[in-house]
Amino acid sequence: METEQRKKVGLITATSLVVGNMIGSGLFMLPAALAAYGGISLVGWVVSGLGAMSLAIVYGWLAKLHPKTTGGPYAYTYIGMGDFAAFLVAWGYWISVWCANAAITVAFVSYLSAFVPALATDPSFAIGTGLAAIWLLTWVNTLGIREAGAVQVLTTILKLVPLLLIAVAGLFYIRFEHFTPFNLSTESSLGAVTSTTTLTLFAYLGLECATIPSENIANAQKTVARATLLGTYLTTAVYILSTIAVMGLIPPDLLRTSQAPFADAAASIWGEPARYLVAAAAVIATFGALNGWILVQGQVPFAAARDRLFPAVFSKENKKGVPGIGIVISSVLVSLLMGMNFTNTLADTYKYMILLSTLTVLVPYVLSMASYAIIITKDKAPNRSVWPRLFVAFLGFLFSLWAIVGSGREIVYWGFIMLIAGIPFYVVMKFKKEKNSL
Repeated sequence: METEQRKKVGLITATSLVVGNMIGSGLFMLPAALAAYGGISLVGWVVSGLGAMSLAIVYGWLAKLHPKTTGGPYAYTYIGMGDFAAFLVAWGYWISVWCANAAITVAFVSYLSAFVPALATDPSFAIGTGLAAIWLLTWVNTLGIREAGAVQVLTTILKLVPLLLIAVAGLFYIRFEHFTPFNLSTESSLGAVTSTTTLTLFAYLGLECATIPSENIANAQKTVARATLLGTYLTTAVYILSTIAVMGLIPPDLLRTSQAPFADAAASIWGEPARYLVAAAAVIATFGALNGWILVQGQVPFAAARDRLFPAVFSKENKKGVPGIGIVISSVLVSLLMGMNFTNTLADTYKYMILLSTLTVLVPYVLSMASYAIIITKDKAPNRSVWPRLFVAFLGFLFSLWAIVGSGREIVYWGFIMLIAGIPFYVVMKFKKEKNSL
């Protein structure tokens, strides 16, 4: 029992998984996208933060109800809604993660080109560097969850320090005239808040990550819930404070055309050399996010394979208790996708892969919220203490639906195609499962 406990990770690592997977490459460009709306975009951050909090709270409750599970949204959907809905979550989430990992790798190479310019002009060198990052972190993740967790803690600290430095130092240099008029857009206040909420909500994808390796977390019943909430609180604070600092340092007309808003903000405080501080933070942010998502990419198919909804090979663990084969298979797919699309510009490649992955991360949120409602009302009528919990789950459900609608027609289309493509696979696995159970 003691040996098994030593293999598990605690609150700091679980929280780092949440924070590290949420704070990736997207944050570094968001202030420029929000600049067209002005100070009212901070309201959008608050609204998306509240929506994310409702999801985090429900995931915390689910973790307390079912602490000895692996797969997070998949496991909760399986318990609440059965095989088919759970398969759609596992299938979509798995595809989403390795598509996102390919995109994160492209972003990592892009930011690294600030230090190695040849990466921006030599596709072969860029692909080789991306593959090196993928397979280095794949190897780390096959060594055990504690080793992967140690890398996650280190990279999370290293990425937070520069962001917090800019956020805190920037507060002393803020020019409040940059926030007036409060709504710079031509939209109504409600329209501007809706638009900025849609832009910012994608920065919260990954808040569920502590629930996914739940069986590998010490005292999971308490730790997973705490890590999910703490990670979401911390990330929200970093997002809002850093956006206030960047908007307060850079005039709106310059900010909206900025190619590197955090770098421009750092340069305005500490001079041109500070740009390299932000570039380094972006490199570390993407590297850390890649590590965390590679950890996740093995856990969801592992859980589905144990329920015989994925091929058995995904459920095989190595000597370290890690689904090593599943991680390697996923990393092969990540490598292929990155290599196939590196002929486009880095920005086009990044956008293409994000389009492939966004919706299939949001669908598990919808089904998890529905599953929670089913689980807590099963076999009994809701009492007075259950209604507030159902209300929070309903808010999370609505927020997730809003996120899907706000993600745009193209994302919904490709996400739908990806989910439908998995149905024949489900039919085959379901047939095998029922045949073996006879």
